[in-house]
Amino acid sequence: MTTTTGARMTPQRRAVLDALCASTDHPTAAEVFDRVRTVQPGIGAATVYRTLAMLVEAGQALELSLGDGQSARYDANVARHDHVVCRDCGRAVDVETPLSPRAVRSLSEHTGFAITGYDLQFHGRCPDCTARTT
Repeated sequence: MTTTTGARMTPQRRAVLDALCASTDHPTAAEVFDRVRTVQPGIGAATVYRTLAMLVEAGQALELSLGDGQSARYDANVARHDHVVCRDCGRAVDVETPLSPRAVRSLSEHTGFAITGYDLQFHGRCPDCTARTT
């Protein structure tokens, strides 16, 4: 089996993809590495990092920059969606918040940009962090 970039799907690459697909918490590369080591103990960090880059390039994963200088996070959900991010702990949750075609068209007309896509990030405090401060 090969990836969409033509690279062979090795057991190590499959383990990285499986770990990412099983995640709903948008893990960092280091977190993916820790998870993959439980099923592939001999895998190296460089293999995991290269595989994540390959999956992003192939369109099989998203690399997210969630702000505040945090490490990049990865998401196997490549369908159009947005995120809400906790400003305290960095937790990110998928949300569906599509803009209407009219809003996108209006923004394009206002800015002069030919908009080809978008992603929204909402920032706030997650329920766990809110509960800790009350």
